[in-house]
Amino acid sequence: MQSFIISAWLAWIVPLVGSLLVPVAGKLGPKARDYFAIVPPLLAALLATSLLPQLLSGASVDSQVPWFSNITAGVLVDPLSIIISIAVSWVSFLIMVYSLDYMKGEEGLTRYWFFMNFFIGSMLLIVLSDNLLQLFFGWEGVGLCSYALIGFYYRDEKDKWVGREGDVVAGVPHAYSPTHAGLKAFITTRTGDVFTLSSIFIIFYASGTFNFHALAANTSWATLLHDKGLLLPTMLLILGGAFGKSAQFPFQEWLPDAMAGPTPVSALIHAATMVKAGVFLVARIAPIFFLLGFPEVKVFFIFLAMIGGITAFLAAAQGMVNKEIKKVLAYSTVSQIGYMMLALGVAGLTPSFVAAYSAGIFQLLAHMMFKAGLFMGAGVVIHMTGSFSMDGMGGLRKIAGKTFTVFLILALALAGFPPLSGFFSKDAIFASMLAAPSSSAVYIVYILASVTAVLTAFYSMRMVGLTFFGEEHNVEHKDAGFRQFLTYALLAAGTVLVGLLAPLFEDFLNGSLSFSLISFGLSVKAELFEISPFAITTSLTVMALGILVAYPFYISRSRNVVNAVGSGWLRSVHTFLWDRIYLNAIMYRIFVYPVLSGAEALNRFVELSFFQNTNRSFFGGSVAVATVGDWLDRNVVDGFMIGTGKLFAYFSRLLRKLQSGNAESYLFGIVIGLLIILLLLYHFVGVL
Repeated sequence: MQSFIISAWLAWIVPLVGSLLVPVAGKLGPKARDYFAIVPPLLAALLATSLLPQLLSGASVDSQVPWFSNITAGVLVDPLSIIISIAVSWVSFLIMVYSLDYMKGEEGLTRYWFFMNFFIGSMLLIVLSDNLLQLFFGWEGVGLCSYALIGFYYRDEKDKWVGREGDVVAGVPHAYSPTHAGLKAFITTRTGDVFTLSSIFIIFYASGTFNFHALAANTSWATLLHDKGLLLPTMLLILGGAFGKSAQFPFQEWLPDAMAGPTPVSALIHAATMVKAGVFLVARIAPIFFLLGFPEVKVFFIFLAMIGGITAFLAAAQGMVNKEIKKVLAYSTVSQIGYMMLALGVAGLTPSFVAAYSAGIFQLLAHMMFKAGLFMGAGVVIHMTGSFSMDGMGGLRKIAGKTFTVFLILALALAGFPPLSGFFSKDAIFASMLAAPSSSAVYIVYILASVTAVLTAFYSMRMVGLTFFGEEHNVEHKDAGFRQFLTYALLAAGTVLVGLLAPLFEDFLNGSLSFSLISFGLSVKAELFEISPFAITTSLTVMALGILVAYPFYISRSRNVVNAVGSGWLRSVHTFLWDRIYLNAIMYRIFVYPVLSGAEALNRFVELSFFQNTNRSFFGGSVAVATVGDWLDRNVVDGFMIGTGKLFAYFSRLLRKLQSGNAESYLFGIVIGLLIILLLLYHFVGVL
């Protein structure tokens, strides 16, 4: 087996094994455990990086081993998996190093390090798997870890809750405990996973394989499903898990509440990695669907682009009004993933496919860096102020100058400010939409993406302004130490570097991903970076508009926000967005409360009425039977045994009188006994 194949296997195996060894390392003491916990992610990052020569060669290698029956397990080493695995592993390692300081002194760190390592291994398993079934094992692994880590503060102390206590919308509370948030994330994502698993097994039923390259090489399975009218439902079903994991409409409401988990968890799972799993699944399976050529394929890609655009807009709008810094970043993550889904949808509507496809992956990589860094910076200011709400922050740019500088760079990247990576990744998406054949769907998503970019720039500057400008607040702790600061400073440096080298980086992505697509049978040609005047004008205009609107309210403070939205239609819009566009309340009213009411009804009518009454009847009958049994025991059984004892005692007393102590009497008794025996023998046997 070639060395790079071994590296690909070990890249996801090492963190999984490392998670199992964390409790063992804990026996050596907390410090040994903590430093050991960051070793498996580092090894995984080095192993993933060792695949770079294979990336530069452009080759795609599928390595398989027997699994069970005729199904194989394997790793797919191609440009897509190499690029994503390198990014995931290094960002994960930096977040683990950040955790050394952020989580210091927390209770339950063995559990924390176990699930963080297990998560990293599961995420890399998703990225490097060569088949749908094995990918789904990693998929469920990250879901399990997400549930455990969101609910890390399982004692549900009030200071760990997300949402403002007392907020109620349509009778639904909007403040949630960590355990509630973890369960919400678990159930929501599992619901989507049921759809995806159904699609996977339908595809396997029609094709007899889970392998990606095998599905692309022989598309007769698609013809079979098309003839039965099942092709479009199968393609749409696979999006269920992708939309659930990546918090896309209508599954988006679990992610803001997942901010109840520790901040490094938010940075790793809910910014950099797990929420990107849905995007990766779509990126892996979309080229296969694009090959099919049936009319349903276009419907699939239109649906994907529309959901991406709608999600991007709705989440960005909600991020404009929220006061909790992590929840603003969470809404931003939902919105930015919407851009990625939009780009992958547009890819399927363009003949070349690769340009929009690369733009989506570019956005994924750029967002992974600047959003993980923003979460880490947010964690520092939360520690400093002891508040999740930006109302409890303000004026921190003087107290936390170095964190402010890095946070501002990362926020500007999120806003799409040139020459940072976020500007070029969004510009690539705008350019790919303009290159797509004209259609109402493309126009709609272009408008949604443009408006979303305005909102993104606005809430990015609002977040910076509320946190670092304005009146100074008392702080509980100092700015981050050098090691902790270095982790998100490196992500900011990467954001700047990718932005400065964006034309080269975009050409590199286009060329590399073209090889991935060619290995699946697509006829694509790498497109070199070129400036689209209309796209770049759109990018600059929407970014500038958002910043200019936010600046006087949150940076210079020359205008008062309360007065601006104090009454009228703006106030109504603000309230609507603050109430989470009623989507969360609707979900609870339709899906949660009816289930709870049903459970209460079952408890009342089945448990309390039937089973408890039945138990009472059985109890009464049992008592009656026991009473009769007790009487029989005391009067019959005990009477018989006592009477028998008395009878034997009576005969014993009679026999005792025969014991006279006279030898002649004993001899006489023996002789009489022998005579009786002889008479009996004669009578019955005839002896003598």
